[in-house]
Amino acid sequence: MTQVSSSADVPSMGRRQFMNLLTFGTVTGVALGVLYPLVDYFIPPSAGGGGGGVTAKDALGNDIIVSTYLTTHLPGDRALAQGLKGDPTYVVVQEDGSISNYGVNAVCTHLGCVVPWNANENKFMCPCHGSQYDATGKVVRGPAPRSLAIAHATVADDRISFTQWTEEDFRTGEDPWWA
Repeated sequence: MTQVSSSADVPSMGRRQFMNLLTFGTVTGVALGVLYPLVDYFIPPSAGGGGGGVTAKDALGNDIIVSTYLTTHLPGDRALAQGLKGDPTYVVVQEDGSISNYGVNAVCTHLGCVVPWNANENKFMCPCHGSQYDATGKVVRGPAPRSLAIAHATVADDRISFTQWTEEDFRTGEDPWWA
């Protein structure tokens, strides 16, 4: 009868567990290294930092400097800027010559056309299907089903910052549909 003795060629259980752990760790590290960029690609970047808002940009992508902006835009004027999520947003100059506390998103709520400001009519008029909005962006004639979205516009450090409007819409007295 042969007696089985422990051989140096057969690894101990502790060694086997170590090798399994090492293999598992290596495979997991490689998998995470491949998956992280894929997952990161599908998560949209946050607009602005920590609720600080998005700085309004002009047509060339430069920050709008309020002191310079007000020298070229008269009271009652509305001019496009790049706002939240990159949407075209109107900066409103009030009758006293200051920047209004809200900006009007220029995307029509009917089919998504960019709605131009018509200073002669004192309203926004959509060229696609004839929807009309008053000076604050409230729908006054369809087929658009809802008023234009608005965003808070605040002036700090001579720049305009847009932030999400989440409270009651002052034009309709309802909760904002875009929030």
